[in-house]
Amino acid sequence: MLAVKYTDIGHDFKKWCDRIIDGETVVVSNPKNESIYMINESEYKAFQKAKQNAEYFAMLNKSEEQLQRGETITFTFEELKEMELEDWKPTEKVLEFEQKHGIQRRGVIENG
Repeated sequence: MLAVKYTDIGHDFKKWCDRIIDGETVVVSNPKNESIYMINESEYKAFQKAKQNAEYFAMLNKSEEQLQRGETITFTFEELKEMELEDWKPTEKVLEFEQKHGIQRRGVIENG
């Protein structure tokens, strides 16, 4: 990793770009000691993938916590197929789950 001043980059930008493409990370700082990191595309993609993986694992952890607290509902394939129908109405199982967890339907008026 190389640390340079932003004024140094401008003098020989192509040289710095070539070094970055070859795998060097360049830290560019200004007089206020604020820095940016210049990395090549493969490193950028690796960081993005790691970020996406971390977000995915956080979502899985949240789902696991919801499962442990009993805040999930399961359906058979047949129930899921029925839910796709335009005239599907919530089953007793769905209504009980919603009531237990304080879930209110939006934009749906239920006629008793």
